[in-house]
Amino acid sequence: MTETHLDHVVLWVSDPLASVEFYEQAVGLTGVRSAEFAEGKVSFPSVRISAGSLLDLAPLTMAGSMNAVPGAEGSAGHPVNHVCLAMDKPAFDALRSRLEDRGVPVSPYSHNLFGARGAAPRSFYFRDPDGNIIEARHYEE
Repeated sequence: MTETHLDHVVLWVSDPLASVEFYEQAVGLTGVRSAEFAEGKVSFPSVRISAGSLLDLAPLTMAGSMNAVPGAEGSAGHPVNHVCLAMDKPAFDALRSRLEDRGVPVSPYSHNLFGARGAAPRSFYFRDPDGNIIEARHYEE
């Protein structure tokens, strides 16, 4: 590997399997290790963003045991500001439609917000069932 990539982001969730279902059905991502989590074989399930990156859906009950940074007691369990998912325009439009069909509130479109690939023509925000904020955007190809 010659380039640095985002491997995963951990989101704290109250019901990991319900979160997997939301991310699969409403967002269109693929669940990973759901059956193993349900069987108690792994600590949390994930959803795949791309071949090389995941959202880990960690149960909030794990927060107390996740103080991984020395000297940062009590730091686990806090939400991130938001996670941004970039996709092509057809997937972007399909995502917004799926969310609206399921009654998930979405923000108005934002235009030309800066991101990893420059300014995105359109983006919008929504919350998952645990209140985590997700931004969706597309770039010009």
